[in-house]
Amino acid sequence: MRAGLGGKVALPHLRQDLAASIVVFLVALPLCVGVAVASGVPAELGLVTGIVGGLLTGMMRGSSLQVSGPAAGLTVLVFEAVQAFGLATLGVIVLTAGLLQLAMGALKLGRWFRAISVSVVEGMLAGIGLVLIAGQLYTAAGLKAPVSGAGKVAGLPGALAGAVTDSAALVSLAVGAATIAVVVLWKRTPARVRAVPGALAAVVLATLATSVFSLPVATVEVQGLLGAIQFPGLDSLGRLASLSVIGTVLAFTLIASAESLFSAAAVDRLHDGPRTEYDKELMAQGAGNAACGLLGALPMTAVIVRSSANVQAGARTKASRVLHGVWLLLFAALLPSVLGLVPLPALAGILIHAGWKLIPLHTLATLWHRHRGEALILMVTAIAIVTVNMFEGVLIGLALSVAKTAWDASHVKLDVVDTGAGPVRARLSGNATFLQLPKILDSLEALPQDRPIELDLSGLHHRDHACRTALENWASRHSSPGTEPVQLTEPAPASSTSG
Repeated sequence: MRAGLGGKVALPHLRQDLAASIVVFLVALPLCVGVAVASGVPAELGLVTGIVGGLLTGMMRGSSLQVSGPAAGLTVLVFEAVQAFGLATLGVIVLTAGLLQLAMGALKLGRWFRAISVSVVEGMLAGIGLVLIAGQLYTAAGLKAPVSGAGKVAGLPGALAGAVTDSAALVSLAVGAATIAVVVLWKRTPARVRAVPGALAAVVLATLATSVFSLPVATVEVQGLLGAIQFPGLDSLGRLASLSVIGTVLAFTLIASAESLFSAAAVDRLHDGPRTEYDKELMAQGAGNAACGLLGALPMTAVIVRSSANVQAGARTKASRVLHGVWLLLFAALLPSVLGLVPLPALAGILIHAGWKLIPLHTLATLWHRHRGEALILMVTAIAIVTVNMFEGVLIGLALSVAKTAWDASHVKLDVVDTGAGPVRARLSGNATFLQLPKILDSLEALPQDRPIELDLSGLHHRDHACRTALENWASRHSSPGTEPVQLTEPAPASSTSG
């Protein structure tokens, strides 16, 4: 390694970063191709996004160990956009979304994405996972999938029933199922074998089996790296006047930014190095998406699968993710014909497995027992994405989250402890506003008037003027003659607020 000024090594962790970059490259390669094919675009465009994610975004400040590229989480939205507006408009949408991310990062809005309800984000990913699985089951059987998410799910029973009687479809399904089995079982192989990522091993084995036994399955169509790139034209830029295109741009921006910054928070928990600078990371993602848009490629996000592989492989600096982009570029430039040998059902199997991992079953079970409202938001968001579409599904989830927050903020609870002897102890907690006055007063007036009452108000986060006055009036007139007056325990001065 070259020594810098003062005798210091310029790249002190090059050995670790070089080894990690190879691991990340091997993880990213099948996913880049698979996401592109599932998105309805040439396979090479997935590699272009991976290259930009390594060479451009990888060099920028933000999160030092997070790796960016095309993500399964945007597959459904990209497919819908390509079907609705065409491949030429995709670049304009991605470019505009990238410019919006740059602007938001410059305005220091990156940290605010952490305020988005986790239930909405996980519901979004669950909905994407369900639609991705449903769509890739058609591909695994060698069939054309319906366009809408609801159509994909509704048509599955008939499609699979028809595949059972079709020998070519059965062979294709077998290749897809075998791919999933290899990915799942790969974790049980010896450590030396696991040095090769399971997804890559599954695709290589499926490709070898298809070639050796001449299996009748569809393979990836190859048109070359330069042939796949489409620079946005003026006619495509004019599509930005369409409200539906603007809605898609906003959906790309929201989902890509949220997924990237949530991924950054997760990656920070995996290592002890520098923490993520969220506004700079948002700008790095924006620069990458702007470049991808200019090249007509897929949108990018930070990808937790590659990022965790990068950390686990021992990466120490951003050099590992930059080098992974170099390896993707060399593969795309020197070995593009290899892609033409890859069977589509194998890529479908990889994406079905990726879609399954997007569904937070463990989180849902925990939420259902502890925070049922959040679990319902997660499920409704996922169902809305499947039955309506991505953008409106996320908006429904956000609206529910806001409604739940408003309900929680306006909720007040009265707990009464009456042992039958001594004073009756009552405690108000939550937020007391004039909207809850009828309920509060009805509950308090039902307390016995001939017994001492101790009313604890320390659990109130907020009390407006109407509630303060009403509670004081109730306390002054509630007790019967000869009974001790109501004793009020006020909130601590630091948390007491009045209207």
